[in-house]
Amino acid sequence: MEPLTEHRDVSDLVVYGFLRLVRTSAARQAALSASLIEYCRQHELLLSGVFTERAPYLTSAAFVGLLDVLALPGTYGVVLPAASHLGPKAIAAQRRQQIETSGARLLLVRGASTPEASGRSASRSPGSGYRRRRSPGPAPALDAET
Repeated sequence: MEPLTEHRDVSDLVVYGFLRLVRTSAARQAALSASLIEYCRQHELLLSGVFTERAPYLTSAAFVGLLDVLALPGTYGVVLPAASHLGPKAIAAQRRQQIETSGARLLLVRGASTPEASGRSASRSPGSGYRRRRSPGPAPALDAET
């Protein structure tokens, strides 16, 4: 992942968090909120608020409120624990498009779960590099030096 502000002459980039917590315990909500706070601390972002969606509806007051603040001048982006917090696939794509249209960046604490979504080849696991294929037979013996 590219550093956001470490190599740029900027400070206090304003972001807003978004959590989709339809049936979630208070402990889980606290842990997810803490993950947003820590991510913002690590990347020198100013977390100005967290919008929490609790209803499984297509349109929620929380997401509409998020879009409203993303339109404010000086807003850098929205932070999510994972892409799944945008909702089910049917509405997540629409919400992603709305965020991108606002000009805000979409920042994920945990990146894409599938290699294809993150732009990596499906044949390699992240960070594994290229691997040599092993043949089913025994390895040839090496001559000993004499």
